Amino acid sequence: MNNVTRLSMRLSCATIFLLTVFSSQSQDNAKKNQNKDPEATEIVTSDLDHFWVALKKAGPDVNPETLTTLYLVPGSDGIKGFMKGRIKSAENLAKVIKSHQKYYNYIRVCTDSIAGMKNQIRNSLVKLKDLYPEAVFPPVYFVIGALNSGGTSSDDGLIIGAEMYALTPNTPQDELQPWLKAVIKPVSQVPHIVAHELIHFQQQYSDDASLLAASVKEGSADFIAELISGKHINPHVHDFANPKEKELWLEFKARMNKADYTEWLYGPSPGRPNDLGYWMGYKITKAYYDQAQDKKTAIHDILNIKDFNKFLDKSGYASKFN
Repeated sequence: MNNVTRLSMRLSCATIFLLTVFSSQSQDNAKKNQNKDPEATEIVTSDLDHFWVALKKAGPDVNPETLTTLYLVPGSDGIKGFMKGRIKSAENLAKVIKSHQKYYNYIRVCTDSIAGMKNQIRNSLVKLKDLYPEAVFPPVYFVIGALNSGGTSSDDGLIIGAEMYALTPNTPQDELQPWLKAVIKPVSQVPHIVAHELIHFQQQYSDDASLLAASVKEGSADFIAELISGKHINPHVHDFANPKEKELWLEFKARMNKADYTEWLYGPSPGRPNDLGYWMGYKITKAYYDQAQDKKTAIHDILNIKDFNKFLDKSGYASKFN
């Protein structure tokens, strides 16, 4: 057997091994994400503990290698799912921490309380099972990221960026940009953001990029999260928008079928709260739910929208402004 043949065999074996490992990991995640028992749902807070050990060892210069060794490498699937587009790299995380050291050093008082919220979180899951028997319950991971995301639902499960939930009367904010000052929330909102992301995990929607579709996606998550957890995550937006409902509806209606989210979603809105689309989607979803005689069927409909304009029509929301 010549050297080229030996090398080819070694590479083939290595490829088969890696494919087997990744296939096994994918199958494990698929099994976890098909869990239909809310009581069996994994709620993982170990990454928070790893972070504080790593931060202490990383020193005042926040050594990226230490973050890698003690936080990122031993991290859960939630860490792996949060790397792309959020944590990005150990170097990026270290840079963000170093420029927000007072904030990060303060937030431990909040993140340490999250482990004690597991029963409250699980109660919301149980309520969703009652409202929507088809619900699935992926793992819930709490991680600490780079101050750019409060949470997401992914193939790995629900991943919550715990550093975004540290607002108290004493939170140091002088290092924070205006956007961060506007979006950080109290740690008491954690069960409600978990409920919100859990609803995203259930949604089976058509491929529609319109402002209407995106707003209903977010607003329906807020609405059902409120049903199962007692609150939604945007009360300040509702306080601003409710007195201006007709005016905002007319503005929204003129743009709702365009893929332009400016001043409605996912960006700054000068002179008014960010993410007014969440509020509009909530109002449309609530109108649909309120007019439905069978509430469980309504929940199923809300989570399986294929035509967003038809959903809006059936909700009757627009008719209140005629």
